[in-house]
Amino acid sequence: MNASPATPASPGPSGAPDIAALETQERQLTLRQFTYSDAWTLGSMLVELARERHAPVAIDIRRGGQQLFHSALPGSSADNDAWIDRKRRVVERYGESSLLVGSRFRAKGTTFEESSRLDPDRYAAHGGSFPIRVKGAGVIGTVTVSGLPQAEDHAMVVEALTRLMST
Repeated sequence: MNASPATPASPGPSGAPDIAALETQERQLTLRQFTYSDAWTLGSMLVELARERHAPVAIDIRRGGQQLFHSALPGSSADNDAWIDRKRRVVERYGESSLLVGSRFRAKGTTFEESSRLDPDRYAAHGGSFPIRVKGAGVIGTVTVSGLPQAEDHAMVVEALTRLMST
């Protein structure tokens, strides 16, 4: 993949990285390609990270409308799959991570739920879903983790994408 790892994001007052740090992460985590094999590798990395941390998460990777990888670890539930769908829809709509979208609303003194005019049963701007961006193609898919606090879901995805880029 690529050789430059993403810069760790500094947490803001809410414990989540600040907007500038999130934007930097997204620029840095642009892949040269994203194949079926890459989806398997990324998903396997996330499963391994979750197992090491005993994290009760569900993991989802999609390219376009196709689900390329899904795993549910012990302690996760169908609710995590519903959260995955809601966070993923935010990334698909805005082309940015669900944490960045939610952070932008909070920076304006409001919330995504109050101001987006989108159905909160279908969209959730909570951390954990990240765009899969390919150089020259833009956003081609999503990778999502659900089951931890939103900043931790986001951080796990960023860590795995950073590892994938260094392979």
